Amino acid sequence: MSKHSPYIAPFIVLGLAVLLLLPGCEEAKAPPQGGLASVSYMEVKPRAVTLSTELSGRTSAFMVAEVRPQVSGIIQQRLFVEGSDVMEGDVLYQIDSAIYQVAYDSAKATLMRAEANEVAAGLLAERYRQVVRVNAVSKQEYDNAVAAHGQAKADVAAARAALDLARINLDYTEVKAPVSGRIGRSAVTPGALVTQNQPMALATIQQLNPMYVDVTQSSAELLRLRRAFSSGELISSGETAMQATLILEDGTTYTQRVPGNEMKPVIGTLKFSEVTVEQSTGAVTIRAEFPNPEGTLLPGMFVRAVLEEGVSENAILVPQKAVARNNRGLPMVYKLTREPGQPGQQTPADVFTVALQMISVDRAIDNQWLVTEGLEAGDLVIVEGLMRVRPGASVKGLPETAAPVGGTPVPAGK
Repeated sequence: MSKHSPYIAPFIVLGLAVLLLLPGCEEAKAPPQGGLASVSYMEVKPRAVTLSTELSGRTSAFMVAEVRPQVSGIIQQRLFVEGSDVMEGDVLYQIDSAIYQVAYDSAKATLMRAEANEVAAGLLAERYRQVVRVNAVSKQEYDNAVAAHGQAKADVAAARAALDLARINLDYTEVKAPVSGRIGRSAVTPGALVTQNQPMALATIQQLNPMYVDVTQSSAELLRLRRAFSSGELISSGETAMQATLILEDGTTYTQRVPGNEMKPVIGTLKFSEVTVEQSTGAVTIRAEFPNPEGTLLPGMFVRAVLEEGVSENAILVPQKAVARNNRGLPMVYKLTREPGQPGQQTPADVFTVALQMISVDRAIDNQWLVTEGLEAGDLVIVEGLMRVRPGASVKGLPETAAPVGGTPVPAGK
């Protein structure tokens, strides 16, 4: 053995150790198994979409009438059932009519006396007219007779008016329903004293079919819609632009049964919009009218009316699952672009590069977002596989229609 062998041995051991570690290093550098991440994408295709908006509001009765007495007296009877439907002209209360009956009879007698005096005065005036020509009576006496006849006619007219007033007051002792509808609770009972045109109503009648729905829209939104129509961004949807549907307090759509035992949404009609902006809220009131044959709607209910705004002919819609949010809450999508091939190499048609694209959304339509900025026709947007990608990465993408629901995209036809 050489005299240097004690010094060479450690180096031999170290070299063997390095050789043993080299295969491990090569294995660590090997590319991961499985290849490129798989995603599914959709191609952006603008289309015509009817836009609508939900506005909150409350229902109100089509007609409301407060029942008040027009003569004073004691209530003798209440002739209706609280909460029932009454017809116009139905007698609701009976007021003691004794003194009004006496007043009517007296006025009738006064009219009869005035009519008798008018007849006598007329005969006297006619007689004087015939004899005044031969100077049998003076012209002064004839003029007095004619004037007395005229006064008698006036007395008859006054007595007839007094009789009409007495008859009206007698009729008012029967308190009648001014309109048809559903009557509420009674504020008085038999035996109560009521006075003519008193401030407290005896009862309230509300006509519930049809019903009004009053909703509010901000003046800023109203201005935006007007600008959209004037610029051509929105066009009128025709007759349906004056229609609306309702969402009730429990979240269900207001429907009614149609022939064929099918339930369909009830369509309301827009009536008018206020011309004055409410200063405290900055909102404008819009009124719609809805049929209510089954009495589903009651006054004061909170509802949401769905009103058609117009038609956007080139709307861009993307599924909500394709839209992510950054740490500031701004919406974004992942776009795909064709990956350029290397010199002398051909990139597969289903390999793309991922890019992050910020967008602006206006509203949700079903399960999609209406995109107003950031996307154009022909853009490819990732729909499935967002968690497996990052900007700048290469991925394998297939159209969304070729991907099984809830699974990884597979080639069409597989």
